[in-house]
Amino acid sequence: MFVVILVGLVALIAAAGAVVVAVRPAGLTTAAGQEPGGPPGAAPGPGLADLRELSPQAATGPTHPSGTASTHPPATGPAHPSSTAPATAAPSRPDRASGGSGLALTPPRLMVVSLSTLPERTRQDIAGLEHVRKAEAFDGGAVRISGVAVNLLAVDPERFRSWAPGAVAREQGVWDALARGELVADGSAVRRFGLVLGSHYQVDGGPRLRLAASARFGLTGVDGLVSRETGRRMGLLPGVALLVHGPAEATTGLATGARKLLGEGAQVVTVGTAGGPGDSGAREENRTGARAARRATVGRPGDYLELYRRAAEICPGLSWTVLAAIGQVESSHGRNNGPSSAGAQGPMQFMPATWKAYGVDGDGDGVADIWSPYDAVPSAANYLCANGAGQGGKKLEKAVWFYNHSWSYVRKVLGLADAYARAYP
Repeated sequence: MFVVILVGLVALIAAAGAVVVAVRPAGLTTAAGQEPGGPPGAAPGPGLADLRELSPQAATGPTHPSGTASTHPPATGPAHPSSTAPATAAPSRPDRASGGSGLALTPPRLMVVSLSTLPERTRQDIAGLEHVRKAEAFDGGAVRISGVAVNLLAVDPERFRSWAPGAVAREQGVWDALARGELVADGSAVRRFGLVLGSHYQVDGGPRLRLAASARFGLTGVDGLVSRETGRRMGLLPGVALLVHGPAEATTGLATGARKLLGEGAQVVTVGTAGGPGDSGAREENRTGARAARRATVGRPGDYLELYRRAAEICPGLSWTVLAAIGQVESSHGRNNGPSSAGAQGPMQFMPATWKAYGVDGDGDGVADIWSPYDAVPSAANYLCANGAGQGGKKLEKAVWFYNHSWSYVRKVLGLADAYARAYP
């Protein structure tokens, strides 16, 4: 299953560097103390807010000490034990690039992926190929998180660290998170799946994991890393992935040699990062949530009704009532902006890492401010649109689910959207 899904992914992750670590502990209870994924305490009662009487406020920074969290609240399920195959390594002759603290980096040139555990003899034969300087096996497999297929490797943090790009190897928070049994996602997977740093995710039939960090590993088709122990609990397959290091100029020859040694169904993938082992330091998260940004101008309407209507025009096919419903559930239309217990911020309750990817400058002042409704509401439209909301129907439902991974949340939002449509024909 791991191989089938891996081969279906088309993009080679070529950019090294971006590392984001969730620094806030992510509790699953909101500031209002409700069940995660349920209606926040700040939301109005059975009636709808009069959007024509609510004026957006563009002040920067938190306006309320307690906000509502966009948490992802699946229940914990049983774990599945699994064995872990020991790593096989060729005599290590690493490139002398340093990842800090004397760590010698050995950037992977190839990743071999097998349908089952690679035989010890095959691993040794690949390790013995000319120009191979290091080869190491890892557990891996495909799991489903809230029904979505995700490809993971299970690693020993200290042993895997030398395989990472320099910027990632130097980011201690990544390796501490793995040692704690938390999930570290590849940056591309965070965007593709709409993941939120600091949130908890339920592995179908397995443990519940906190997404503690994201980083660019440059491994095609690998969506994230967990520790070996966590991998055993998830039932990942032992020794199905083999990373191979050698001189960059020998990569083609290494791939040809490895393919000759492999059985039916095994795949050889050329991997690596554009920045190489000495890639510059990680780009740090802008903790204020404000940055120079793309524009999706809606101006500064005088009331929330007009703001939601203008913002919806960013995403053809998206009704403004969906934005209004999310605005009500998340912050009661800017009256309870957080930060939440999970670190979500602003009137549309974005996590900073998600904002970094999808935040836009809505009022044309040159800055995308997570706290400003003039930026946050069109950014929510931008995020929903990226997840297919403009197509309506099941696509809209899934886009709202990406906003908060809870089907009860989806039902509430769409129910409120219907109510707003009736109230403002």
